[in-house]
Amino acid sequence: MNYKIIEQNGKVIVENLQDFELPHIFECGQCFRWNKEEDGSYTGVAKGRIMNVQKKGEQIIFDHTTKDDFIHIWKKYFDLDRDYDAIKEQLSQNDAVMKKAVTHGYGIRILNQDVWETLISFIISSNKGIQMIKRSIESLSERYGTFLGVYRGRKYYDFPTPEALLNKSIEEIRKSHMGYRAKYIVDTAAVVAEKQINLYNLKNLSTEDARTQLIRLSGVGPKVSDCILLFSVEKTDAFPIDVWVKRVMEYFYVPEGTGLKEIQHFAQNKFKGYAGFAQQYLFYYARELGIGK
Repeated sequence: MNYKIIEQNGKVIVENLQDFELPHIFECGQCFRWNKEEDGSYTGVAKGRIMNVQKKGEQIIFDHTTKDDFIHIWKKYFDLDRDYDAIKEQLSQNDAVMKKAVTHGYGIRILNQDVWETLISFIISSNKGIQMIKRSIESLSERYGTFLGVYRGRKYYDFPTPEALLNKSIEEIRKSHMGYRAKYIVDTAAVVAEKQINLYNLKNLSTEDARTQLIRLSGVGPKVSDCILLFSVEKTDAFPIDVWVKRVMEYFYVPEGTGLKEIQHFAQNKFKGYAGFAQQYLFYYARELGIGK
């Protein structure tokens, strides 16, 4: 990639970076700890760090970081070395729907998030709106996560480790607005903390084998497992299907009433290793236009 990295007064400025639009990245359903500021920038917590990202003209400004951290952490996190133009071109071939979708969401990048945090976040996300999901995650982090510091007058906390949640009661976890999901979180924290599953080895398995391991965990079904695979395990052939995506696929590609497994098979046959990217473009396109409501 031909972008240029400049370090300047506690910030990293990146020039000539294509396919990077903040709302497309942070508001396409893949992450919950990034929030829009009044100046249009986004502040979030990831990888045990507080980060603010702003776009000014052709420059993308990463505040509260160093060039060393940017190169070793944030380049991977923001998937900066992937050629998204090539992906969009491949998906658009002989497909008028995808051509419109990739044009609409041209600045999407799939984040490489921490697998433990993604696992718990998407267990929490079940049957909840985005703002409620964010509220629950922030509450859990404030109660059990490490304090990271203050940025722009606000306190930030890291996401709690499995060990921090181990042996917490369902009643304690429920105080973070978890409802019935509290039991899933307690059970899953125990499984992970006691090393009954190695989440960080999932990337070395096939997509199918990794999915099988995840679905054994409390609160993880097909949709949640595919979100984890796509957003934190680098399985770009995963195709998460929720009610919204199902409607979108029925609107554009398959007959109404098609089963979830059939939709997944269709998507993986059609989009192959780029199925996850296709899902994100379609999700953003359809949501913005109100398709499938």
